[in-house]
Amino acid sequence: MEKYRLDECCEILDSQRIPITGADRVAGEYPYYGANGIQDYVADYIFDDELVLLAEDGGNFGSKSKPIAYRVSGKCWVNNHAHVLKPKEMIDVDFLCYSLMFYNVDGMVNGATRQKLTQAAMRQMTIPKVEFSEQLVIVNKMKTVQGIIAARKQQLVELDILIKARFVELFGDPVTNPIGWPVHQLSEFIEFLTSGSRGWAQYFTDDGEYFITIKNVKNCRITLDDVQHIVPPDNAEAKRTKVQEGDLLISITADLGRTGVVTKEIAEHGGYINQHLTCIRVNKNKLNPLYVAYFMESEAGKSQFQSKNQSAVKAGLNFNSINTLRLLVPPLEQQNDFVSFVAQVDKSKAVVQAAHVIARNLYSRRKQKCRILNF
Repeated sequence: MEKYRLDECCEILDSQRIPITGADRVAGEYPYYGANGIQDYVADYIFDDELVLLAEDGGNFGSKSKPIAYRVSGKCWVNNHAHVLKPKEMIDVDFLCYSLMFYNVDGMVNGATRQKLTQAAMRQMTIPKVEFSEQLVIVNKMKTVQGIIAARKQQLVELDILIKARFVELFGDPVTNPIGWPVHQLSEFIEFLTSGSRGWAQYFTDDGEYFITIKNVKNCRITLDDVQHIVPPDNAEAKRTKVQEGDLLISITADLGRTGVVTKEIAEHGGYINQHLTCIRVNKNKLNPLYVAYFMESEAGKSQFQSKNQSAVKAGLNFNSINTLRLLVPPLEQQNDFVSFVAQVDKSKAVVQAAHVIARNLYSRRKQKCRILNF
C-alpha cells in the first residue's frame, strides 16, 4: 500500500509551541497540552484549529493501551513535549489521529530514561494513502466501536454505584452511622495478621502461582489481568505470606487502603503477597470479609487510612494502624445479605465485561483490517 510521510500530508506547527513553567501560568479556561494530554488550564491560547498532537518526549511509547497521539479541537496552548500536526486537505484529522495513536516507534525514539521522538524521526513516519471517502468510512467504523466500548465502561461504573447505594441503604451512612450500629476496632475480630515480604524476583516465572501486588488490589477485588507468576520457595516466609480464601488484603504503602478479598479460585491456584500489602484473616462468625472491604473503601474507611498515615513523605501503615481501624458491625446476617447482593451484581458485571472484551477485540481487529496503525 502506498503511504504518505507525515511531512508530506501535514503542516508541522512545532515552531509555534510555547512552554510555560508552572509558576508562570495564569489560570484560565483554555487547555494546556503536553505529551499525554491536558496538563493544566491557562488564560490564553496559541492554537485554534483541528489538530493532532503527537508525543515528542515522555510519551506512552511502546504501550498497547495508552496512545501516543490524540485529537484536539479549538482554542488551546501546547508545550514543547508534543508535536503539533495539522493535516492537509487530503487527510481527515480523525483518520490521522487513529493512524498515529498506537504507532510502532521502535527504533525511532532515543533516550535511556526519557525517550524522545525527534522532529526528524517524526517527519519520516508514514500513514496509509487512501481516498478521503475511504478515510471517513474507516473513521466511522472506529468511532462506532469506540462508542460501544464507552457504553460498556459506563455500565460497569453504574453497577459499582448500585453496590455502593445498596450499602448505604442497608447500613446507612458509614460516616454518621444514623442507625447506630455498634462500632468496634478491627483487632477484636482478627485471627491472623501479616504483611508480605521482599526478595521474590528470583522466583518469577511465566507460569505458576500468583504473586499479588498493590496493582492487583482495588475496589474490594483482586484482579489477575497483569498478575505476576512465581514458583514459590519451600520455606517459612512463603508459608507465612500465602493467602487463603476469604483473606482481606489492604495496601499499606503508597496508595493506602486499597482492598481486595481472596476468592476460592485464587486460593486454590495459590497466591502470595508482597511487602506493600497486609493480609488479614477475620473471625467469619462475626464479620464477612467482603463487608469489611466495602466499609474500608467507603469515606469512613478512607478517612481513617489518611489519618493513620505514618509518614508525611512516604505513605505507610503499621500493624497498630490496622488493628485500631474502627468499623460499624451490623449483624452477620445483614452483612451476608449485602454480600449476596454484590454477588448478583457481579454476575451482571461479568456479562457486561465479556461484552466489553468483545468490543475491544473488535476494535483491535478493525485497526488491523483497515491497516490504520503501523505495528
